[in-house]
Amino acid sequence: MELLTSWGVEFDPVNIEGNPAGLEELRALGVPGAPAVALPDGRVVHGWNPPGYAALVGVEYREPVKFSPAELAGRLDRILHLTGRLMLALPPEVLAHKPAKRDRDLLNLGFHVFRLALGFADGMDLGEFHWAWLQERAPADFRDGAAVARYGALVRGRLGGWFEGAADSEYARIIKVYYGPQSGHDLLERTTWHAGQHLRQLYALLESLGAPPREPLSTADFQGLPMPASLW
Repeated sequence: MELLTSWGVEFDPVNIEGNPAGLEELRALGVPGAPAVALPDGRVVHGWNPPGYAALVGVEYREPVKFSPAELAGRLDRILHLTGRLMLALPPEVLAHKPAKRDRDLLNLGFHVFRLALGFADGMDLGEFHWAWLQERAPADFRDGAAVARYGALVRGRLGGWFEGAADSEYARIIKVYYGPQSGHDLLERTTWHAGQHLRQLYALLESLGAPPREPLSTADFQGLPMPASLW
């Protein structure tokens, strides 16, 4: 994990994909999946949580400047728009490609982008964001990119309505998230960069397959977000 390396923290990385023993080791600590940082004494921080990691390993952490909810909502919508266009442009044989040591083909990776984004609205309405939402797969009748794109359009509509009706005070609410309590503002920030990270992965995978997207990836929507430095 580049973040720990940048702090000068030595660690032993464990890739849990295709590694049942590594996954069981995490679950024994009460963590359902990656990412996570664990110490030998059993203390652990789950999820991409730089402030939590810093507190765990005893490093001073300075919070980066956070975008307003309106700015984050706009960026998230643009990321979802690009994901939908990408899904529409990909033939079935490309969508069926599953990267080595990864548990999703490209169709399901596109679906995941929209499902995690929908999870923001669901989590805000319910007061709880469930880990299981991130494990869902596309329905069996989603056989092509058009089906994923249609689902994505519905998600964008749902989110657009939610953002339009949300008062500023909504973002101060504390939501129960699988890796710990988060404000609505923090959850929106995480949702935005999480969706953007997977869009970056989709573009990189298509490049590696010799099928680069027709439209270049707009990196402007990622600038200033606390995203991981690496793709995976």
